[in-house]
Amino acid sequence: MTFSIVGRCAETGQLGIAISSSSIAVGARCPWLRAGVGAVSSQNITLPALGPQILDELEAGLEPEAALQQVLRRNGYSQYRQVAVLDSKGHAALFSGSESLGVHNAVMGEQCVAAGNLLAGPQVINAMVQAFENSAGILADRLLSAMQAALSEGGEAGPVHSAALKVVDDLTWPLIDLRVDWAEQDPIGELERLWQAYRPQMQDYVIRALDPTKAPSYGVPGDE
Repeated sequence: MTFSIVGRCAETGQLGIAISSSSIAVGARCPWLRAGVGAVSSQNITLPALGPQILDELEAGLEPEAALQQVLRRNGYSQYRQVAVLDSKGHAALFSGSESLGVHNAVMGEQCVAAGNLLAGPQVINAMVQAFENSAGILADRLLSAMQAALSEGGEAGPVHSAALKVVDDLTWPLIDLRVDWAEQDPIGELERLWQAYRPQMQDYVIRALDPTKAPSYGVPGDE
């Protein structure tokens, strides 16, 4: 029902996740990130608690594989889970339980990890990793490039309806948190359009938060 790419920018240290699913509001349940700690995509038959718990273990000093296995054991039903983990140094861990749905695959790459289930074929995930590794530019663009590569290889076996893009930098809140909770068709295209609209305003929102005296005006009533 889901495919995702978790990536790190080696230059900036940013961590990010791009994800799409046939289910509604995938961005509300599956991508979990913490600045300076790591990123987790918890999918298949999703237990949202896995993401924050794995991030807690990473923050406490565990390596990704140890953090992943400890949290899976603690919660049980691991055969139904598919999880991709990337820490702040770019170290990764993967898990696909025996009850992962349909054709599934999970692949580690350079500063990235991708995973998916109910896929058109295992090549979808390989294409995501290759696209991320071979792309240039800022992290959000590279993550979305990987999503487009997945679509070009068939994506999910059925239609997808939601998508999300989330990136953390050195702030305690996400630098980017964009979601398409439901679209009858092409939620990844909708997500791309959201990103292109948000991109030129992104730094302005950081400035507004950190120093309101320097906040740019948007020309709306009361905003002077």
